[in-house]
Amino acid sequence: MINIVLYEPEIPGNTGNIMRTCVATDTKLHLIEPLGFSLDDSKLKRSGVNYIDKLKYEVYKNFDDFKSKNQGTYYYFTRYGHKPHTSFDYSNQEENIYLIFGKESTGIPKEILRQDLDHCMRIPMTKNVRALNLSNCVAIVVYEVLRQQSYGDLLFEEPHKDKNFLELD
Repeated sequence: MINIVLYEPEIPGNTGNIMRTCVATDTKLHLIEPLGFSLDDSKLKRSGVNYIDKLKYEVYKNFDDFKSKNQGTYYYFTRYGHKPHTSFDYSNQEENIYLIFGKESTGIPKEILRQDLDHCMRIPMTKNVRALNLSNCVAIVVYEVLRQQSYGDLLFEEPHKDKNFLELD
């Protein structure tokens, strides 16, 4: 199972976008407190649109609480990472994979990162940008994992449209 973990997220719009991505990719969202917003925040709901009712998620008091309840392989996304996100093998669909992202202002604390340096990574980018938007990072990485897993049960066609809508008359 693929899991997205947000360590102390601060911006409701980012988390709302991530919630929508989780529903679209059938991934579970884990939120580690404190959150920089309320889960009934209107900005959060606006970003997640009307998909939030389909979201699988859990909230934890802190990182230790999260770790005590979740076994699997943890991958940490940080500007301090030296390996690209594409350098890991995520193809085992039986493995519990946890993609961990830090809060927008400061990231994941170094004390947490130091516990597993081999799984710290960075999305490659130019020297002109320190980091990408959190919700963009989550989408980039979750789709890399899904690509390696042949996209699981995701649909390749729009389920609500006529399958021939692009064909000319």
